Amino acid sequence: MREIVLAFVAMVVIAVGANFALNEAGFSAAEQGTGQAVRLDD
Repeated sequence: MREIVLAFVAMVVIAVGANFALNEAGFSAAEQGTGQAVRLDD
C-alpha cells in the first residue's frame, strides 16, 4: 500500500513540475497557437 501512495505522490509531483516547467519555457497552448493575426481575449 505504501508503494502505491508513493507512486501517486510522485505522479502528482512530476505532473505539477512538468506543467510549471513547460509554462515557464513558453510551451503553453496559448503561446504556441498565437500569432500576429490571432486575437485572444484576456
